[in-house]
Amino acid sequence: ESVYLLLTSRLPTREELDAFKATLSDYRNLPSSFVRDMILKAPGKNMMNILSRSVLALYAYDENPDDISIPNVMRQSIALISQFPLLAVYGYQSYQHYHNGKSLFIHYPKSELDTAENLLYILREDGKFTKKEAELLDLALVLHMEHGGGNNSTFTNVVISSTGTDLYSAMAGSVGALKGPRHGGANIAVVEMMKAVINEIGYSEDEEVIKALIERIVKKDFYDKKGLVYGMGHAVYTLSDPRSLLLQEKAKELAKEKGMEKEFAFYQRFEKCAKEVLWQYKHKHVSSNIDFYSGFVYTMLKLPIEIFTPIFAISRISGWSAHRIEELVGRGKIMRPAYMNI
Repeated sequence: ESVYLLLTSRLPTREELDAFKATLSDYRNLPSSFVRDMILKAPGKNMMNILSRSVLALYAYDENPDDISIPNVMRQSIALISQFPLLAVYGYQSYQHYHNGKSLFIHYPKSELDTAENLLYILREDGKFTKKEAELLDLALVLHMEHGGGNNSTFTNVVISSTGTDLYSAMAGSVGALKGPRHGGANIAVVEMMKAVINEIGYSEDEEVIKALIERIVKKDFYDKKGLVYGMGHAVYTLSDPRSLLLQEKAKELAKEKGMEKEFAFYQRFEKCAKEVLWQYKHKHVSSNIDFYSGFVYTMLKLPIEIFTPIFAISRISGWSAHRIEELVGRGKIMRPAYMNI
């Protein structure tokens, strides 16, 4: 009803609302020739580049791509939010087939499934998933979808949108920003770090052993020798990251279902020890951020590491769309960040 009101300036009747919902359900599928011509015929080696290219290609399939009126941008945003899971997963399937020699399978989404359920359905060869798996992935998508206008990919979108350009160009810019490992690849860094930690000390229950290894990380004597404990600390959430707390709570339930309680307990011990070590060396309180547990969640869900960052994009496009609309409604001047040479 809210979307209909924004598009038409009036509330719909029940019949109009049902008809409107039917038009939105059409967005779940990509144009019939798109998967064949734009994804399967030109497989890429990086999922984010495939996603960015696919977003730009959709410009050619839009009958009114350059109209930046709010109703049209809303239509485009709803379509892309629905299509992003397909672009990401189909891109991954083409990569697996043409570059890794795996069997190619393409599942079309089901209208009765929500975004998280459809993502698991089209990604897995047998299309099967449990209720807890879908609920946890849905929570992860919700927690990642918006984080203010200051994060890099959203700010990129707002800057591009301020020029008056089309939605597809703005979204491709955001995808490009999110591809960077300092932004969208944080949970991958956590997973890789924790693999190295477990290989070194196993699932140790001795906190002194864990602290000693974290001290080596901080002193640039272990893992990538950058001195960073990935997944710990945040520029905005300095006392605690509520997203991390919510994800941790639900992750515990899935860990029990998956028989991975030992691994989950180790993550919790590592987090506790990291807080103490970082207080000792940095003299400031830090807590885990959402990336610390999201990578573990995706691992429990057996999602391939290649689509960790695309899943971030699948979620964050909702925030990108909201900030783009806000920028267009404001109708301000072109955004020109100050730049000072020193």
